[in-house]
Amino acid sequence: MKNNITIENAWICSVIDSEVLPFFGDLLVSEGVITKIRPKSFASFQKNPTKVGKDSYNAFGRVVTIPQINFHDHIYSRLAKGLPLKGKFDSFQNVLKNLWWKIDRALDLEMVKACAQVAAIDSIQNGVTYIFDHHSSQSKIENSLQTIKDILGEHKLRGVLCFETTDRNSSADAIAGLAENVLFKNSDSKDFRAMLGLHASFTLSDETLLEARKALKNDWGIHIHVAEDESDNKLSMEYAGALPVSRLKKYKLMNDRSILVHGVHLQQKDYLKILEGESALAFCLDSNMNNSVGLPQFAKIPDPIPLLVGTDGMHANIADSLKQLFLVAREQGLTTDKALALIKKIYFDQITFVKKYFNDFPSLLEKDRADFVIWDYVPPTPISKENFWGHFIYGMLESRIISVVQKGKFLMRDFQFTDANIDKIRNEIYVQGERLYNALK
Repeated sequence: MKNNITIENAWICSVIDSEVLPFFGDLLVSEGVITKIRPKSFASFQKNPTKVGKDSYNAFGRVVTIPQINFHDHIYSRLAKGLPLKGKFDSFQNVLKNLWWKIDRALDLEMVKACAQVAAIDSIQNGVTYIFDHHSSQSKIENSLQTIKDILGEHKLRGVLCFETTDRNSSADAIAGLAENVLFKNSDSKDFRAMLGLHASFTLSDETLLEARKALKNDWGIHIHVAEDESDNKLSMEYAGALPVSRLKKYKLMNDRSILVHGVHLQQKDYLKILEGESALAFCLDSNMNNSVGLPQFAKIPDPIPLLVGTDGMHANIADSLKQLFLVAREQGLTTDKALALIKKIYFDQITFVKKYFNDFPSLLEKDRADFVIWDYVPPTPISKENFWGHFIYGMLESRIISVVQKGKFLMRDFQFTDANIDKIRNEIYVQGERLYNALK
């Protein structure tokens, strides 16, 4: 039947409590739900690897996991490749002023659509079907989140979207940014949720933070950059007489549905405030290195703080970001066991956090929503709960995603998109990319 699919001969990595339990077998899906998981003999598969049902998808011993989640994307940055740049880029503040703040003022809604198309394609190719986006198009604020939602929805993705509220252009724009967040919050749906987006402490007035507090009402969370560069701390002290996290605490903006991004230059007292506020930290290490702002020191972060991973809009390859985080942790002196424990913590923290927004996020169990990805990775040695993380770090994270299933339908099958006309979409993207290029000349 059209709405039924069967995945055969796969290593299915179900999540139960705080363990990943791989076993060999088949997944049966009907009407968007995993209806049956059927364990089978791996030895029998080895004797006859091509034996499957007539309409089944043969995974040929590949690994199936829950989908990837990007906890900090900047979809608006997706056209920022090869653009004509002017000005100095010798500091983080100059990178903001001469690149990102020029781009986010140049974008119109047609360009935003193109950015969302790039992000959707990249995300599916990397097995990311849940996106927490932090959007900025400061000259086109109203309906910008709906514009992104429409494109991501066409690709059957799920998202938690917000608009980057900031006073850097005007207080009127800050008010408009808050209003866009509230408008989107009022249109929550089963596949799209809202967060309250804030840029960073050094571009937010006390008045705007107070208005953000009034809008928050504790039933949704903030999404904000915190201490990405030392300049955030320095300018916040000059601007408001307090460090970024202290300001968030003052206005009661932290809760267990909030994401604080980067945290490179957090102090120990900041961590204690974050613990008290129960918010999560999201890391984007390649962005930190690209901007030369430093890196978070993992050994200093208190264990109870939830930890997540994003890409900061540079790409959609969460697997690469996770592997990079593991390697940085090792380079910082964490033992292999401690670095592995950090990856495990992030893996399960992400599941706990995403369920605050989508309580039907799957664990690859019967009766779960049928969202999963198939890695182009066939374990070369036995795989079990005891050694899953060795396969994850050194095998899966080094492999491509071959197929993506979302709500029981293939979005990508054997590296090919099933519905989207990718060539046509890429031509449309180029038209808008050229417009942005010319606008920045």
